[in-house]
Amino acid sequence: MITVSLCMIVKNEEKILRRCLDSIADLMDEIIIVDTGSTDATREIASSYTDLVFDYAWAGNFADARNYSFAKATKDYIYCADADEVMDDENRSKFRLLKQGLLPEIDIVQMYYCNQLSFNTIYNYDREYRPKLFKRLRTFTWINPIHETVQLSPIIYDSDIEIQHRPTGLHASRDLQAFEKMCKDGIRLSDKLHTLYAKELLIAGEKTDFINAIPYFEEEADSADTEDERKMEAYCVLARAYRLKGDVTRFFKYTTKALTSERDAGSEICRELGLFYEAAGDFGEAVIWYYAAAETTSPLLQLSAGKLSYQNLAQCYLAMGDQKQSDFFRSRYEEAGSE
Repeated sequence: MITVSLCMIVKNEEKILRRCLDSIADLMDEIIIVDTGSTDATREIASSYTDLVFDYAWAGNFADARNYSFAKATKDYIYCADADEVMDDENRSKFRLLKQGLLPEIDIVQMYYCNQLSFNTIYNYDREYRPKLFKRLRTFTWINPIHETVQLSPIIYDSDIEIQHRPTGLHASRDLQAFEKMCKDGIRLSDKLHTLYAKELLIAGEKTDFINAIPYFEEEADSADTEDERKMEAYCVLARAYRLKGDVTRFFKYTTKALTSERDAGSEICRELGLFYEAAGDFGEAVIWYYAAAETTSPLLQLSAGKLSYQNLAQCYLAMGDQKQSDFFRSRYEEAGSE
């Protein structure tokens, strides 16, 4: 049977840390918890489960904190968990069986990460594989009977274990600060991080977050070297940023760029135009764009953009005195919420 070290990084998770640890602590052979600056009872709660609680000075880099936690592990494999995860009894049993029968050549075990859409997270899926269990020390093996070479790609096993993601709120503030620091340091985000930054802003960003993001996304939008997908994501962010800032010229600069691109402008851009015209009191124009956002375009980043547009349509028709249409789109909003 393999042995497993649990490695977690936490900060101010007193409300949910016990829930997580109660569901997995007895499955682990070692529990390592790295606290990145809690000001609540998180550290005390962690200490009731393990003596291996470490302080780590937060520097805006999740990867560094994860690496620090992994460096403390001593068992065969490392299980990486966040405080807002829960494993139910059925999947706890599957985890025990996995520990008993895992083949030694397996380097990484993937598990299903579930329940994302219920909590309006930045991920556009409800159930998807994530690497969760990692071999701590990896040995290298020669392969091929001729022209032999060292096997470099990890051997990955896709398990049927499901991890329930049950956040009590978004961790947007710390995430956005980390993104802002990377951009200020002159780091060009990977395609994945570019998308996640844009999603985080649209789902949970405040006006200040958007204004801080303008220099980075404007450079992406205006560069001839930027790929079309990244440009469209930048247009979505900049449209929201300049609408919130009240800069009408730049608002229409980037909504127009999106609308004249070769691809679908997206629900987000149409909804931004609806919000602009509704705020100006032009409800007739607003409903045109809200309808496009809800019915004729698809979201690029924010899955709820279409659904929210039904609510906006109901508000606009009510403002125009059309109760029947308002009730219709209110019902469409409620139906979309149950889909």
